[in-house]
Amino acid sequence: MSLKVYNTLAREKQDFVPLDPNNVRLYVCGPTVYDFAHVGNARPVVVFDVLYRLLRHVYGAQKVTYVRNITDVDDKIIERARENGEEIDQLTARTAQAYIDDMAALKALEPNEMPRATQYIQSMVEMIEVLIEKGNAYAAEGHVLFSVPSMPDYGSLSNRNRDDMIAGARVEVAPYKKDPADFILWKPSSDDQPGWESPWGRGRPGWHIECSAMSRSLLGDSFDIHGGGLDLIFPHHENEIAQSTCCNDKPFANYWMHNGYVVVNGEKMSKSLGNFFTVRQLLDEGLNGEAIRMNLLSGHYRQPLDITREKIAEMKTQLDRFYGALQSVEGGELSRPSDALLAALSDDLNTPLALSVLHEQVTELNKTTDQAERLRLKGEVLSGGRLLGILEQEPDAWFKGETTGGDDEAARIEALIAERAEAKAARNFARADEIRDGLAAEGIVLLDSAEGTSWRRK
Repeated sequence: MSLKVYNTLAREKQDFVPLDPNNVRLYVCGPTVYDFAHVGNARPVVVFDVLYRLLRHVYGAQKVTYVRNITDVDDKIIERARENGEEIDQLTARTAQAYIDDMAALKALEPNEMPRATQYIQSMVEMIEVLIEKGNAYAAEGHVLFSVPSMPDYGSLSNRNRDDMIAGARVEVAPYKKDPADFILWKPSSDDQPGWESPWGRGRPGWHIECSAMSRSLLGDSFDIHGGGLDLIFPHHENEIAQSTCCNDKPFANYWMHNGYVVVNGEKMSKSLGNFFTVRQLLDEGLNGEAIRMNLLSGHYRQPLDITREKIAEMKTQLDRFYGALQSVEGGELSRPSDALLAALSDDLNTPLALSVLHEQVTELNKTTDQAERLRLKGEVLSGGRLLGILEQEPDAWFKGETTGGDDEAARIEALIAERAEAKAARNFARADEIRDGLAAEGIVLLDSAEGTSWRRK
């Protein structure tokens, strides 16, 4: 079964053929760490996490390298640190860890590498020196700029004309530019800004060169797939292509994949519009990370996706159904995903179709009474869920939910259940009902059976 992906560069769906099947390489643009990640920032993480899982399934876990960077030097970071009255290193350490924690709550696997831009300054300087030597870049007044006219096929990814590119890049009009479309590779830093020594004076890198240097250092001059949000096609990814191909004299990434926007009332979710909510905010409200993930997978990755608290709650109900079906079958283990689910994901990550396959399998599992068939279906559901990054918890743990009090809170609930049993045995039904109703008010449902009483969260 061949894997097909939509290649933005070719503007068509193509068979995926890796440069080296023993070393499949994927790079995805990560966050600029100055604040909590909003749900729009989380969409590429979840989308490309599914791609990473699929590549590992097809080629083997040891043969896939996934890199997702962290941008920890940027003008937004400098400004936010100034507003907060904190050191830049403190801000980036705090927000980077929050990002990692929030993405883990969405059940995203950690990439093989999470490079930070500040760790690769020397690699950036070296690339810039090569670009200057080849005539693709020039130094001017402490800045170094990429010369867009030096690359005849600049703009092939975004397919924009020159005027659109200049407008879309929101280029800075500056006297040191030879051409309005030229973009910054290096810029000077004042004493109160982060900076590094370079052949052009103390300064810091432009945004675009960072990803070029990190991907080159960790994946080589050429690699298989570069991913990110639709908003990065221009200018960021366009400029990455320019820098990297001119520096290395080789193609950069063979396949470019871009996820669509998360929208709110038809408008792109963004911090600049103020119409966003963060992953941390939703988690703090008690919404489930796995349900948020499922909402992010409920639409095709290339299409706009509307996310609401109501839809996340609906996904939680669907996950309850899945986990309930798994819980009803004693035994069973991972087997292999069904051909139907693999076919869906292999067709440009059709996650809505893959989820519908899981729904059908769960319906069959709930209907059949044949134990061998139930075990087979459970194995397929578990395996398909793993590719999608869901259903990886034990059903009992899922229904008990994440508790802020951890083991202490679970012990408190178990103690109340024991007290209720004693009250019922003593025919103190008022106290037994009081305990049941008190737990119900906390969102905890008691399930009485011949084996005793268990509990779950609503």
